[in-house]
Amino acid sequence: METSEALDSSLFEELDENGFLLSDFLCEEVAEGAGMEGNAGHESFAEAFYRSGSDWSCLVQEDLSDLKPEIASSSSKKVVQADLFKLWGLKKPVQSKNETKLAPSRKRTVDLESIDDQSGRKLLRSSDEINPNSNQQRTCPFYKKIHGTPFTVDAFRYGLIEGCAAYFLSHFHYDHYGGLSKKWSHGPIYCTHLTARLVKLSLSVNPRFICPMELDTEYIIEGVKVTMLEANHCPGAALIHFRLKDGRCYLHTGDFRACREMQSHPLLMAQMVNVLYLDTTYCNPKYRFPLKEDVVNFVVRITKSSVAKQPKTLIVVGAYSIGKEHVYLAISEALGVQIYVDSSRKRILQSYGWSGLDKRLCSDGKSTPLHVLPISSLHPERLKKYLEAYRHQYLSVLAFRPTGWTFSEKIGSQLDLIKPNSKGNITIYGVPYSEHSSFTELRDFVQFLRPEKIIPTVNVGKAAARDQMHSHFREWLKA
Repeated sequence: METSEALDSSLFEELDENGFLLSDFLCEEVAEGAGMEGNAGHESFAEAFYRSGSDWSCLVQEDLSDLKPEIASSSSKKVVQADLFKLWGLKKPVQSKNETKLAPSRKRTVDLESIDDQSGRKLLRSSDEINPNSNQQRTCPFYKKIHGTPFTVDAFRYGLIEGCAAYFLSHFHYDHYGGLSKKWSHGPIYCTHLTARLVKLSLSVNPRFICPMELDTEYIIEGVKVTMLEANHCPGAALIHFRLKDGRCYLHTGDFRACREMQSHPLLMAQMVNVLYLDTTYCNPKYRFPLKEDVVNFVVRITKSSVAKQPKTLIVVGAYSIGKEHVYLAISEALGVQIYVDSSRKRILQSYGWSGLDKRLCSDGKSTPLHVLPISSLHPERLKKYLEAYRHQYLSVLAFRPTGWTFSEKIGSQLDLIKPNSKGNITIYGVPYSEHSSFTELRDFVQFLRPEKIIPTVNVGKAAARDQMHSHFREWLKA
């Protein structure tokens, strides 16, 4: 969701009350980068694929067996997901009766083409619903297509895509699901269970087109083995691993924050990744984020200190439609208070199915000092006006704007050096809490995978930016 520092402030003016982007023009500019669609329309997919990607196979050791030790089966090592529930002090959600729980030590292969919906009919394939007379409004960029498959990832804004039999959604942020609506009929949508619930709840997409997938479960779709892995981004976000019939493996990261736990995943350890579709939001050496846990601890420490000095402080955390939950849940736990959210955000949070979360939420802003507002609201003038409604309870506002774009090279990981923006009784801290990978985290992830080819998916609109990223990739793979 954090896409461009230059566009960051202007985008805040284009969000609805829950952080959804309103301007299609800006969303297109953010998601794709200027000028990419025009180029894609004048050359074949293969030409674009091999022109813009980076083939570093000459830099990879010939004997790849030493890099990825083979694992006999998934039962030999359990997959450890990001321990967010432990960090938040929540119990894992109870599995509903209609969902099958996959034991961590088991491997299940599911052929989705054989699954029927509740009415007993086959799940519709794109070929069943295609209107040959419909006009495709825009050309889908090559980097949203999975080469050698009839798949696309996060390409809903392009409508019906010729040859696409399955549309994958990595997570529920507008710059990825844009184009989905209740009118969607172009083909099946594959995503995690949590993302599937959000798609139905917020966009009213026909459930027969939504195909939820369990994490760490191998599915067979159009003859390709597909597995979704934890992305360490927002709730429901996934890395998507494709194993083609010829044995080649592609990994699409969607948006993700790379971490050491990913390097112990059996699937990534056991198989060579031939092509990596990489989230390059912060592929710039100046972005070297502190750990998310360190930023959250800093936020909690500042909050406690401020409340101790002025008990009548209203605490505000800015957030997108989903994401940043870790920040305000940590404050809630530290202060022992509930979290005020509006009705729309409350429905979204309740859809997560997290045990213990519902009791932390409240719908009365006067009953708790901790409020979650759209990140677009975090301006002194707006917060001053917001405080007016609670002037009999609170004398000041302490707000946190958690985003990687607030990172400063001078401050780095020395969070205590962060200076807030203070205006009268309004204090706003910009804290570098990012749900995207930093430059060093991208480097470590690429050096672990050592893919034959890397295709950047963010900030690719300018040739200079692409060339600079390719230069980084070469350096990483030489090491």
